[in-house]
Order: sequence, then structure tokens, then C-alpha cells
Amino acid sequence: MMTVFDIVKILDSHSPEKAACDWDNVGLLVGDMDSTVDRIYVALDATDEVIAHAIESGAQMIVTHHPMIFSGMKRVVTSDFTGRRVMDLISHGIALYAMHTNFDIYGMADLAARKLGLSDCEPLEVTGEDANGSIGIGRVGRLMESVRLKALAEEVRDIFGISHVKVFGDLSERVRTVAICPGSGKSDIDEAIEKGADVYVTGDIDHHSGIDANMKGLAIIDAGHYGIEHIFIEYMKRYLEGQTTAEIFTEPFGEPFSIV
Repeated sequence: MMTVFDIVKILDSHSPEKAACDWDNVGLLVGDMDSTVDRIYVALDATDEVIAHAIESGAQMIVTHHPMIFSGMKRVVTSDFTGRRVMDLISHGIALYAMHTNFDIYGMADLAARKLGLSDCEPLEVTGEDANGSIGIGRVGRLMESVRLKALAEEVRDIFGISHVKVFGDLSERVRTVAICPGSGKSDIDEAIEKGADVYVTGDIDHHSGIDANMKGLAIIDAGHYGIEHIFIEYMKRYLEGQTTAEIFTEPFGEPFSIV
């Protein structure tokens, strides 16, 4: 039987907690390192629904991408939605582990770039160094050949299994050098331009940021915050199945909004 400590060690060996951005909150957020684990639930966020499903599944640990506890907490009470979730986890003996920007750096960026078939990749936003060179969030790489922006947008939609994407740019324009940053990537628009990207695939781009990027020569494909990051769920399921003896359950993929 494995313990929370064993699982944490395995996850940290994949995406070291020390690599996370200094504003982030990763690692074991709730739980006892000595508790035994034979069922793990993987999700993007520790929502009420995820916690309820984890309880029903008999999981002793939840592994998420986004941290449930982000800013400081002064009270843990049921009148606060985060406090209520913490109490639910503790009362059911469930540990919660988050791997956010450390997984963005060691996992998410390369996974997303591979799905798009990018080669000659380098970090979009450099955050540090390791034995292999620069590390960072996002990737910039090249497609095998140039394609029209419309075709790439459709490919992004289909590869990541989402209902739609939003495009800023001329759909007939040909693009080849691609920057990709799963999640919210507005803050890295200038990095994408500096790295010579023709198009930037990311999420959470507002109207003015999109048209301003176009004026600077950068097309944008906005796949939404959840649209690319959900790849964490299946990837981490397979990784944990290969590294642990635990049974792995996952949050069913479904975009957290509806288009009517």
C-alpha cells in the first residue's frame, strides 16, 4: 500500500515543486503525508462536484492542476466555499495535491506542443534553468509546413476536443511558427511576438488584446482557459497508472460552459 508521501514524491519527481512560480501555491495543500492511498482522483480543479465524486469513488487523494487554496486563508469555516471544501476533504480523509505552474513548465507545455506537431521548440516565457538548459512556461516551435490560419484553428479545435475557438487575424493568412501557452496567456503576447511567432494558441484573450496583437503582426487562436489545459487529466491518469499501484479515477471532460 502506498502513502500520500509516496505519491507526492512521484509527482515531485515529474514536476518539481521548486520549479513553480513564486506567486503560485503548489504541493500538498490538504492531508496527512502518512495516510495510505489506493485510489486517486485526477481533475483540473477541486470543485464541489469533483470532491463529491471523489468521495463517492472512495478516493483517498485528489490531484489537481489548479490550486484550490491560492491566497492566504484566515479562517476555515463552512460559510466560506474554500473552507467548506477543506472541511469536506479532511472529514473524509482525502488529501489534496496541486501541480500548477510546475506542471506548466514540466509537462503541460511540451504535451500541448507535441499534440500540435511542433518541432524545434523552446520555452515561450523562460522561468529558470536546469541541467538541460532554459525552462519555462509555454513553447514556440514550427509546423512541418505552413498552413492557413483557418486550417490551424480547426485543427486546434479538433485536436483538443473543444466545441469552438476564437480567432484574431486573417483566416487566409499562412502561418508556420507557433507559440502555445495552455490556460490564460495574455501576459505572454509580447514574448510570442519577440520569439517571431506567426500565431499564438492560448486562452482568455480579450477583444482589445487580440486586435492589438494583430496590429503587431501576431494572429491569435483563443481556445479558452479550459480548452487546452484539460489534457492534464488524461495525461496524469496515465502517468500515475504507470508509477503507482493506485486505482485512478478522473473528472469527465466537459467544457465548464454552454454555447446556446
